[in-house]
Amino acid sequence: MVRHRNKLISAAAVFAAATLTLTACGGGSSSSEPTASGSAAPTTPANAVPASLIGMQVEGVEGESWPSAPFGALRFWDNGTAWSQIEVKKGEFKWDNLENAVTNAEAKGMTDILQVLGTTPTWAASKVSEGEYPPIPGAASAPKDLADWDAWVTAVVTKYKGRITSYEIWNEANLKMFYNGTPTQMAEMTKRAYDIIKSIDPEAKVVAASPALRLQSAVDRFFPAYLKELATMNWPIDALSIHTYPDATGDPAARGLLIKGIEDVITAAGAPETLELWDTELNYGLAGLGLPKTDITGAKAAGFIVRTYIDDLRYDIDRSYWYIWTQTPKAWLGIQAYPGAEAEQGFFALDNWVTAASYDGCTETGNAVTCNFSKAGAKWIVAWAETGTEQYTAPEGTQLVCDPLANCTETAAGTGITLTEVPVRVYLQQ
Repeated sequence: MVRHRNKLISAAAVFAAATLTLTACGGGSSSSEPTASGSAAPTTPANAVPASLIGMQVEGVEGESWPSAPFGALRFWDNGTAWSQIEVKKGEFKWDNLENAVTNAEAKGMTDILQVLGTTPTWAASKVSEGEYPPIPGAASAPKDLADWDAWVTAVVTKYKGRITSYEIWNEANLKMFYNGTPTQMAEMTKRAYDIIKSIDPEAKVVAASPALRLQSAVDRFFPAYLKELATMNWPIDALSIHTYPDATGDPAARGLLIKGIEDVITAAGAPETLELWDTELNYGLAGLGLPKTDITGAKAAGFIVRTYIDDLRYDIDRSYWYIWTQTPKAWLGIQAYPGAEAEQGFFALDNWVTAASYDGCTETGNAVTCNFSKAGAKWIVAWAETGTEQYTAPEGTQLVCDPLANCTETAAGTGITLTEVPVRVYLQQ
């Protein structure tokens, strides 16, 4: 398994320590969940969880859309920013959507931006066919002339040097609707892009083409061969990428199994331990593999989001990008993230429970998972049942237990708590 936890670095946002306020209440940014306060800002721990752990894709970011929930990294996808949507004619670039997206992000203070380099314009495609995504003939094709790929990568990196901070080679390259070339071709495109990017913007990170893990046969067809080719090229990437959508009935525990399985493949390929591992797209409940969509709402929606990012810490995922923040509900999404949705509260809970805190490890006892965090002298536990329910005894020092919607209950040490799939935060006396 690739290991990266030693690379967690400090993030912005700190709070000072004092006493916990034992109140119940509300949600979101005005939550009455306890926070610590004081006159002096403490030193953020060296192993603090970075804000970049929590990534997002944003519908309409190329306009003026922006999430009301906190997050630390942004990925462009479904924003009209793909190669096929920018260089519509050879050498003629329509930068409007990408420029607007970058400018909007910068105006909101975002400094961590991931651009997906694919897909192929019709004029550059080696195989022009329909039924691809985006719905542009030839979008899933490998370029017929890699010089065109080189020119595109050169153009976008030159224009956005120092503004776009990372580049993902391709989206879900193991699925025919997104890529119908070979693993060898994709590896060659990866190497060429890496050399160009590092020559122009050495600080920018290069992220490998992502496979979608829902369909094992598609993973097996593409990913091991792609990794083998990258190995022969001395791993011309800074991070590997995966998409961990489980099937429509899957939960965070199912996602964890997908992660463990793909990390075995990565380890078998001999990937260097220095490589990061990014989950660049995920949600739950999406239709597919013969299953209808599953709606996930209420505290469960918020709880799945909290578990997802704490699981990243457990499973050595350096960051994950939620798909997708929208302004209104979307029919195909199992968990809806938009202003006022319960899922929004999951991101506020993460900001309060996880970001900039020291992650002190998780323990699995039967079906119970307990994860330890600390910050500015305060300590707390985030606990849940991996599936179903599990009995848990409040540990010494317990004062308060809150769910991701900021519903809080004063609780004494020794009290029995029934854990569910929705995590709770157990505040400990300082």
